[in-house]
Amino acid sequence: MTPRRQTALEMAEAASAWLASLTDDQQAVANGAVPAYDDSIDAERRRWFYTPTDHGGLTVHQQRPAQQRAAMKLVATGLSMAGYVTVATAMGLENVLDRVEGFVTRFDRERGRDPGLYYLRVFGEPGGAAWGWRFGGHHVSLNNLVVDGELVATTPCFMGADPASSPLLGGAVNRPLAQVEDLARELVLSLAPELAARAVLLDKAPSDLVTGNRTAVAEGDQVIPMAGIWRERFPDPTEQAKLQSLSDAIDKAAGLTPDDHRTIHYTATPKGIAGRDLDSAQRELLLALLGTYFDRVPDSASPLASYDDSALDAVHFAWAGPTGPGLAHYYRLQGPRLLIEWDNTQRGANHAHSVWRDPESDFGLDVLAQHRAAHH
Repeated sequence: MTPRRQTALEMAEAASAWLASLTDDQQAVANGAVPAYDDSIDAERRRWFYTPTDHGGLTVHQQRPAQQRAAMKLVATGLSMAGYVTVATAMGLENVLDRVEGFVTRFDRERGRDPGLYYLRVFGEPGGAAWGWRFGGHHVSLNNLVVDGELVATTPCFMGADPASSPLLGGAVNRPLAQVEDLARELVLSLAPELAARAVLLDKAPSDLVTGNRTAVAEGDQVIPMAGIWRERFPDPTEQAKLQSLSDAIDKAAGLTPDDHRTIHYTATPKGIAGRDLDSAQRELLLALLGTYFDRVPDSASPLASYDDSALDAVHFAWAGPTGPGLAHYYRLQGPRLLIEWDNTQRGANHAHSVWRDPESDFGLDVLAQHRAAHH
């Protein structure tokens, strides 16, 4: 059995056990439509968020402790140990963020910052011809698809941290995504002036990921304001107005002009400098940086081992914003079947987002197309 099939089998066993532990009412929320290439059937599976909105599925709150453990066992099958710890830490940071904000944030619900509002949904029947699962909440979005017994897609894969940096006893610091940030800064600071001029697209950073939470990325995509990355508007107009005001303030603080947005918008042709332009030490930094994304998933699903010299040559690195620590910044890695984005701009550059995507096969759409052609 190949490693990807072994991982898929472990996922199926964990998903089946979790679903079996649920009541009929819970299963109605926890189980979604069979993955399909058809947009209308598969639309919900392709919706993903990283804001503290309804991600779709059964929340931690809606489960008994034994069910919660079974849910987290399924989540663990799609993550490396380091990835699992990072996700668990992001969930726990909701309690920290609540204190930072003075325990007042609502978002039109009983508790605005809530470690129990993480959602799990299984699509289709575990072990079936095509099935998948999604887990997400504030700053977490994991999307997995299994076709014909093999794990074929693990993207979009999003992890964030707010606060990105917070104190621990004895002067230690909790930075769940430290290397994801620091390796990129080390790389940009290592560049000779000519390369730096090509890599740094703009002296200001966008307020968020440029491609946002779109199902598919497209030429010309620009930042979606935070208020737009929400499942629906709040019934309470006062809370909706607060969200809109916060979103507007974030965009105003970034200070990007229309020309700035055009400079950093998404293009199928990568921006910045290519791996082939880097020296050996810089290439090692680039490979290590890629590892902070690819190593989130089990070794069986990680493409890192396939990144030989020619693959690394084609990865482009671009930066926006100042390069000093503690300042708002953004970077992008882009190459064949690869799009990675990072930003740490909000809350005084103490609120980080990072996502790994495959523009050709997010949600496994290319594999589902092949599957439909072969079986219909």
